[in-house]
Amino acid sequence: MTDIRRTVLWVVFTMSLVLLWDGWQKHNGQPSMFSPAAPKAVATAASGNGATGVPTPAAVPGAVPTPAAAPAVLGSEKVHIKTDVLNVTLETLGGDVSRVELLSYLDVPEPGLFDPLLQAVGLKQKPVIVPKPIVLLDAAGKSYKAQSGLLGSQGEQLPTHNTLMTVLPGERELKAGMNELTVRMESPVVGGVKLVKTFTFKRGDYVVGVRHELVNAGTTPVTPQVYVQLVRDGVAGPQGSSFTGTFTGPAVYNENSKFHKVEFKDIDKGKVEIDKTANNGWVAMVQHYFASAWLHNEAGHREFFVKKVAGAVPDQYAVGMVFTQPVLAPGATQIRDDQLFVGPQEEKKLSALAPGLELVKDYGIFAILAKPLFWLLEKLHSYLGNWGWSIIALVVLLKAAFYWLNASAYRSMAKMKAVGPKIQAMRERLKDKPQEMQQEMMRIYREEKVNPIGGCLPIFLQMPFFMGLYWVLLSTVEMRGAPWLGWITDLSAKDPYFILPILMTLSSLLQVALGPKSPDPMQAKMMWFMPLAFSFMFFVFPSGLVLYWLTNNILSIAQQWMINKQLGVQN
Repeated sequence: MTDIRRTVLWVVFTMSLVLLWDGWQKHNGQPSMFSPAAPKAVATAASGNGATGVPTPAAVPGAVPTPAAAPAVLGSEKVHIKTDVLNVTLETLGGDVSRVELLSYLDVPEPGLFDPLLQAVGLKQKPVIVPKPIVLLDAAGKSYKAQSGLLGSQGEQLPTHNTLMTVLPGERELKAGMNELTVRMESPVVGGVKLVKTFTFKRGDYVVGVRHELVNAGTTPVTPQVYVQLVRDGVAGPQGSSFTGTFTGPAVYNENSKFHKVEFKDIDKGKVEIDKTANNGWVAMVQHYFASAWLHNEAGHREFFVKKVAGAVPDQYAVGMVFTQPVLAPGATQIRDDQLFVGPQEEKKLSALAPGLELVKDYGIFAILAKPLFWLLEKLHSYLGNWGWSIIALVVLLKAAFYWLNASAYRSMAKMKAVGPKIQAMRERLKDKPQEMQQEMMRIYREEKVNPIGGCLPIFLQMPFFMGLYWVLLSTVEMRGAPWLGWITDLSAKDPYFILPILMTLSSLLQVALGPKSPDPMQAKMMWFMPLAFSFMFFVFPSGLVLYWLTNNILSIAQQWMINKQLGVQN
């Protein structure tokens, strides 16, 4: 029987490489090998393939519309709104929200892999970069916009997102002393109904209030439907400085089936399965760090849809909701208030906006552990005021929580190291008698009370917690642009001078030196090669993740050193 402990370590190492490779594949647009099958749902939303133009409801009252690409309309006007946190562009064509800049989040292009080093030694000139705000919604660049309009329950033509509206005069900038401003747009009368949209922007708020005012200017009653939708192309959003594998695409939530992400490829194949109706819920477009969502927290019947936009070039996808209004009598007016969120995935603020909205923050398959770890990390940050030191403090707490479990593992490793010379001598003596050598090895283990896999089980038990923390650091927008110390000015970007990855590599090699040596020369060489191969990945990882691994390595080395001393094992 071969050395069981090293076999287990090889399994751990191989699985780590598999997870990293899977992240790389997802970053490059390939499917994940761990993607779960879509859960069974109440109804299937088929892919829309209707003609371009105005959304067309099905023949059945209350049916979901087929979103379509808007034709070019002469006279369409752009209305620019500025608050303290948002730059917003509204279109008079349908009252679309066609562009949103997040003023507090700057988009700084990351330099090439070795650019900082070349610039430091004067071999390359440092470019002058003027940071620009992150652009989330962008109808011109990414075909990403928020729309709303009306449908007739019996197929009547009413004002839609393709109807040219008139913007009323008013303030366009949230100036000092102002807490909110409103922008009002009116449609012409279409099918006897006029639609008035009022957008409300508040100081420090990423939520835009959208009031839909329905006026029956005709002579017959109508039963209008209000629809809201988010439309974008299928290109993944900014991924940050490393391959992350975070989700980009539509998401639907209701209290019955909870949070459901929808892959663009599934929409293309017509395999989208969602709850078609509910009395609550919201829809969103999700990407790394940021999201947009249509919210309506009042209980009431609504229909959900996820579809491909018909006739759009390049391909575009829509997610939305449809609300059937009460009968609107001639001369009567109805008012309904919706909310459009466009901003960062700040978990605490999202959970306060709507039930389940914090789920747009993608923790992957480790969400059950990642959420409490983020809560603890956030608490530490409230005391320390620095995300880098908070990461270090969290790793210290985790190591303290697993201290006795780690101690058991390190004692087993120390004993393995102590009997190493005896095992090596025995292997030399019985190298031509493999069966007798295996029996003698097990006898030595029993006499010395050594468990070959005793150092591996604690590692397996802790891996889910550290993978959960990995996803916390990967998904937390607060890390974006957050400095730690000196040269680390952004914990979400790679270390520009590779200092942390180099230190992590050295610490990994020191761990190998402190551990038991394999009596097999080939295995011994591979044990030294493993940290080198593994550490190579960390040269392009965000520095916050490398800091977390380095801190964990240093604490592990300290504990192993102490236990080796206690047991009289030479380090």
